[in-house]
Amino acid sequence: MSGLILPRYLAMRFVSWIAAVFLLGTTIILLADFLELLRRTSDSDSVTVLRALLISSLRTPSLTEEFLPFAVLFGSIAAFIGLSRRLELVVVRASGVSVWQFALPAVVVAIVIGMMATTVYNPVSAMMKERANRLGASLFDGEQKLLIQTTGDVWFRQDGLEGESIVHARQVVDSGRELYDVAIYQFDDQNVFRQRINARHAELDDGEWQLSNATIYGPDGGEEQRDTFAVSTFLTPAEVRETVAQPDAVPFWRLPSVITLTQRAGLPAYRYRLRYQTLLARPVLLAAMVLIAATVSLRLARLGGLASAIAGGVIAGFVLYVTAEITSDLGGAGVITPTTAAWAPGLAAILLGVSILLFQEDG
Repeated sequence: MSGLILPRYLAMRFVSWIAAVFLLGTTIILLADFLELLRRTSDSDSVTVLRALLISSLRTPSLTEEFLPFAVLFGSIAAFIGLSRRLELVVVRASGVSVWQFALPAVVVAIVIGMMATTVYNPVSAMMKERANRLGASLFDGEQKLLIQTTGDVWFRQDGLEGESIVHARQVVDSGRELYDVAIYQFDDQNVFRQRINARHAELDDGEWQLSNATIYGPDGGEEQRDTFAVSTFLTPAEVRETVAQPDAVPFWRLPSVITLTQRAGLPAYRYRLRYQTLLARPVLLAAMVLIAATVSLRLARLGGLASAIAGGVIAGFVLYVTAEITSDLGGAGVITPTTAAWAPGLAAILLGVSILLFQEDG
């Protein structure tokens, strides 16, 4: 058991620093989102401060998923620097402990955090984001165009028994099965404009969109109000999901079934496969962040340079993030395989970090 005292101590130091940085970043993101939501809804009587705070609280976990790698990076840098400034690393190194022995607990912590983030945190954050979307959509009123913008406007063309139509929605819920603030432009078989339908809400149901609170505008400017109205569509749920749904709105455990359904429908599933592989590769990415932190922090004990260590970590993390985004775009477009796009940046960063540590350790 005595041999586990040092690894356990180092692991707890890294956990505490990563948790502190993550909580600080979460608080900043929550406050920024809350203030922005208050600003955009200042003229709405249906949105109170408590409701805005609730929506922001539900949205924050999904926003912090992108921040997690940087929390691990900055937390690891802070932990390494703290150990170094108190000369703990100096004592450990003097006792014959190699860089790999005291970096290993941090890597293990990062891998565990990545696994928990993928299997537990991601499904919870996706569920909370869906709840935030529904809550925000329920607060629309007739004069307000958009209360909260989480998925952005969507446009898509569809065909149905009445002919082709173009659909525009300002809010997407339930992977595209529900749309809010909808405008449908219908055309006849000769592609001549027939009518426009504005609706508060649209739900996909057995080959048709069920509209509620619909207003129908004819080509002559006439107007007709309907409590409910149906618009035929040949789109299947899988096709709607592929057309308008965002992959990050699908929880990790549902992604395999979504990929299977999308492929069975004859649609490309690059985006969902990429999202799935990205979540699987998250532990590797976080481990790479720890090694990057080690390469820019461990020289501090001998040579000093706090500012250069922090700047080096920020630059290295930013480069890795940009690289991951570029490969993600290529994978989402089908240029490279989703597996390569998701795993390559993290593995390359690990190899680079190991190489630098080998050079620093052995010269």
